Amino acid sequence: MNTSETDLALAAAGGDAAAFSALLSLCYDGLFRLSFRLTGSQHEAEDLTQDICASLPAKLTAFRGDAQFTTWLYRIAVNAAHDRRRRTASLMKAAEGWGDWEQHRQAAIAEDAALVGWLTTAMASMPEDLRDTLALVLDDMTHREAAAVLGVSEGTISWRISEAKKHLRILRRTEDQT
Repeated sequence: MNTSETDLALAAAGGDAAAFSALLSLCYDGLFRLSFRLTGSQHEAEDLTQDICASLPAKLTAFRGDAQFTTWLYRIAVNAAHDRRRRTASLMKAAEGWGDWEQHRQAAIAEDAALVGWLTTAMASMPEDLRDTLALVLDDMTHREAAAVLGVSEGTISWRISEAKKHLRILRRTEDQT
């Protein structure tokens, strides 16, 4: 049976699944070639062709047979490619500046991790009483709370924090000189 694309399209628009399948078999390769020329990328052409084929059953209801089916289908493909480019441009514009923001965020995270690593190493070189006190205070405990945990006075906690700071400054100065 030699049925024209227009006849198949009209039958498919009426819900004939076999006509739709035959229509896709006839037009798919040409549609893919056009999509490739429109996008310049095999991956993009595959996506565009699939998107068009997925939306085609709904769009076929608007096909009246006034023009050749391929002319009508290629107009849909060109419009779909334009829509895709506009969406991509909008996304790129919306994402503009986020790359810089993310790089700065990652740099800040790396810097924080380096400082935490340095502090952890530096605290390991402190006497136990200073290290324990500093660990508690760095964990957002008040001097009163840290004193209760360690069984010493608040004044002792303040003195230990002062000594720990001196120790850290000396370590940093030594490292900066080397």
